[in-house]
Amino acid sequence: MTFSENLLKLRKQRGLAQTAVAESVGLTVRAYQRYEYGERTPSMEVLIALADLYDISLDELVCRKRK
Repeated sequence: MTFSENLLKLRKQRGLAQTAVAESVGLTVRAYQRYEYGERTPSMEVLIALADLYDISLDELVCRKRK
């Protein structure tokens, strides 16, 4: 699973609109959409805000698995 796919899955699992997520982490809706559509990569600050919003680790957020 890619980061953008995971963002979409997390948002839908919690029944949130893109607008709600964007506002919660201090982004415009369009900026958030670019992350969810895989068009851009968020800064560390945004990654941390998203992980905090979803109450998950950064590794979980970015789909990182140790070998």
